Order: sequence, then structure tokens, then C-alpha cells
Amino acid sequence: MVDSLLYGLLDLRTAAPLLAAAVALYILVEQLSYHRKKGSLPGPPLVVPFIGSATHMIRDPTGFWELQAARARKSGVGFAADFLLGKFTIFIRDSELSNRVFANVRPDAFFVIGHPFGKKLFGDHNLIYLFGDDHKDLRRRMATNFTPRALSTYAAIQQRVIVSHLRRWLDRSSANGGKAEPIRVPCRDMNLETSQTVFAGPYLTKEARERFKSDYNLFNVGLLAFPADLPGFAFRRARQAVARLVRMLRDCARESKARMRAGGEPECLVDYWMQETVREIDEAKAAGLPPPAHIVDDEEIGGFLFDFLFAAQDASTSSLCWAVSALDSHPDVLARVRAEVASLWSPDSGEPITADMIAEMKYTKAVAREVVRHRPPATLMPHIAMQEFQLTESYTIPKGTLVLPSMYESSFQGFPDPDVFDPDRFFSEARREDVVYKRNFLAFGAGPHQCVGQRYALNHLVIFMALFVSLVDFRRERTEGCDVPVYKPTIVPRDGCVVYLKQRCARLPSF
Repeated sequence: MVDSLLYGLLDLRTAAPLLAAAVALYILVEQLSYHRKKGSLPGPPLVVPFIGSATHMIRDPTGFWELQAARARKSGVGFAADFLLGKFTIFIRDSELSNRVFANVRPDAFFVIGHPFGKKLFGDHNLIYLFGDDHKDLRRRMATNFTPRALSTYAAIQQRVIVSHLRRWLDRSSANGGKAEPIRVPCRDMNLETSQTVFAGPYLTKEARERFKSDYNLFNVGLLAFPADLPGFAFRRARQAVARLVRMLRDCARESKARMRAGGEPECLVDYWMQETVREIDEAKAAGLPPPAHIVDDEEIGGFLFDFLFAAQDASTSSLCWAVSALDSHPDVLARVRAEVASLWSPDSGEPITADMIAEMKYTKAVAREVVRHRPPATLMPHIAMQEFQLTESYTIPKGTLVLPSMYESSFQGFPDPDVFDPDRFFSEARREDVVYKRNFLAFGAGPHQCVGQRYALNHLVIFMALFVSLVDFRRERTEGCDVPVYKPTIVPRDGCVVYLKQRCARLPSF
């Protein structure tokens, strides 16, 4: 017994130095590898073993990304290096270099991941993880979801949901004695109901919507949490929540397929998609051909629907908050939007705003585009370098690098007075900055993976502003630093956009 204990102690004494030496060797190799890949690029001189700068990124995302941008700005080459959880990282500020990455999403160049740990979080059935012909074919089929007819259907749904939520906001404000309150969370709840109703329509019961809301909140928390896929951690709860959400949307797709096959009329996005899907499946069967890829497996369709919802939900919440803040800060812009909307639509009509009216709201559309340029909600888009890639004449991105093109930084390049909120840059025929500086307007991405639903996103922002300025008198409660962008997970005003609200019209319409 004593001999065994002695041998055990001797083994520990022998093993401890070996373990320490192995850890030291790992740290040394990691540091050397980082410096070899970094070269002369700006970046931290030493990195924390394995973790790198992840703690800073999670604790203070705003400060972390500002530091990355400052390094890239000072570098003279438009990009900078860092290290995150075992991944060498390149942050790209320069618009032309970002366009080069967006244009080269393919197996031998870059792989879009959407989040540094997106593949594990979102699951396999995700549009952004497809390449080449598979990706082109699926996007072509998805085009049916965003035709003028489909967008008109969605517009009616969007208005019903928005007005019902504005009514709640005003009732709550009245009950609180007109006290100013933040609208970020109310906007998020409104957008979640809008997305659920536009995308899945009648296929989500009231109970399912509540479960959906709970799981989506878990997902949101996990997006910014430490990516530990272990029991009890927010990241694990988020991953499990995504799986449940995808299964829920899978069932919606299945029900929609059956209804469209029976000759039903489309009432929501999944209906427009499944109507076309059923037609393609039947045509392939009649011709003795296998069905096209990515449209038979309902679980896969559920994953793609979750992509749509994620893209529409948090980005839209960000844009609505920034729109309210910008309209309050610029009374001249607010007056022009109100005048334009009033010339086309009145709350007293009792009718929703039509698609033709929305098309005529050209200045309001310019305001929407400027909101998205000035505060792009998705500030960057993570990619992985599948192979070495010659980014510039003097630098080759190593294989396996996490590459982060910044849409936020691009939005402030090229445009005259980029820090100024100026919708006329997109409205004036003489300026046409949306054309002249198109390569710097990257809020919706670029290249083959450019956002497929950008028309829907801009329409939603236009519809919200048109209803909000017509039905509500509002005033921002401004405090020091209230408009500093913070990540929730997309950027929003630091105070959550605190506003005073009061009903503007005699009565709110009911559609």
C-alpha cells in the first residue's frame, strides 16, 4: 500500500514537469504560428493561449470591434490581425478588399459562416453554407418568395402587426402617464410576430408562437455568449433552441406543401415557396426525373426558413430603432416623410397602404436606405479561408483564417460626409450616391451571397416609418451617449432608444 503511494507520488513528480513542458511548447508554437501568419500586420504582439482576444470580444464587443477598425485604419493596408479561440483572424476595413472576399465564396477560396461558430450554432441546413450551382439553384427557387405579388401580400400582414403593436405601445405609454420608455424590446417583439406571420402565417398556433419566442430569446443570448457547447452554458441552450425552432418550421413547411398541393392560395412566404416547390416536384416526377435538390426534405426547408427569420428579425429591430432616433434628430427629414406619406395615404381611410403607394414613397425609401447605410445592422460577415488567398500583392491569407469583412466600416468610405445622416444622397437625381458608391454600400453584402431578402427588409422599414410618423407623435429622451452603438446582437442605440409616445391621429386604423 505504502509502495503504491510512493510510486504514485513519483509518477506525479515525473508527469508534472512533462505536462508543464508540453503546455509551454504548445504556447510557444501557438505564438510562433500567430506571428508567422501575422507578419507585419497590426495586431496584438502576444495572444492569450487558445482564447486570444475572445474575452474582450464577448465582454465589450463595441470596444473590441472599434479597436479592430482603428488598427486596420492605421495599418495603411486596410486590414489587421488578431486571434480568437484558436483561430488566426483578419479584420478587413477596406471596401475593395471586402468586395474581393464577397466575390470569392467558393470551395477553393472562402466559406461564409455568418458567425464565428455559426456551423455548430445554426446547424447544417443553412443557405449561407451552400456553394456554386447548389447555391444558385436554391436562390433561384427562393426568388418566388420576393416577387411584387408576394411582397404585396406581406405588406398587408406587416401593417396589421405593426398597427396592433403601436396600439399596445400607446396604451402602455398612456397607462404610465406618458413616461419615456425604450422601444428596442417592443420592436424586437413586433418583428418576431411580423416574421412569424409573414413567413409561416397560419401554420403557427398561438402556443407555438410562445414557444418560438422563448426559444428565439435563448438563441439571441447564445449568439453573444462564450461558445462552450457544454451543459449549462448559454451556447448549448442556443444550439438546442435552434434545433427546436427548425423542427417547428419543418412542420410548417410540411403543412404548407399539403395545402398548396390541394390548390390553396398563398397567404405567407412559405406558401409562395411551397407552391413553386410542389410544381417543380410534380414536373420532375412526370418527366421521370428525380426531384430537384434542397426542396424535398422538410427539415432542410425548416433550416432555410430559420435563416430568413434570423436575417429579418434582429437586423430589422436594429434598423427600426435607428430610424426612430434619426427621424427625431432631423426634424426636416421627419417633416418630409410625413408630408410624402400624407400625400398618398390617410389613417382615416381605414384601408392599408397599398403596394403602389409604397412604390411612390421615394423619399421615405431614401431615408430607409440611409438608415441602413449609416447604421448597418449586420456589421460584419465572418468567412473561413478554405485555401490560401492572395488578398493583396504583399499579403496572402493563410488557409483556415477567420476573415471578417466589415460592412460597417465600408459604409463610411467614399460617401461625401459619411458621418452625416443625409437621405438626399439616395434621393437626389444629381447625386445618385447609391450608384456612384455602390461598392461601398455593403449593408446587404455583395457577390453570390448578397442578402436575398433585401427588398423585403427595406419595404418593412418603409412601412414601419410610414405608419409610425402618421399615427404617433414621438420625442427621443436624449442622454449622453444614448446613441452609441452596442451589440444586442446587431447594433442598437445604447439606451435601447428611449422615446416619449403620444397618439397623433384621431383613431388608429384597423385592417
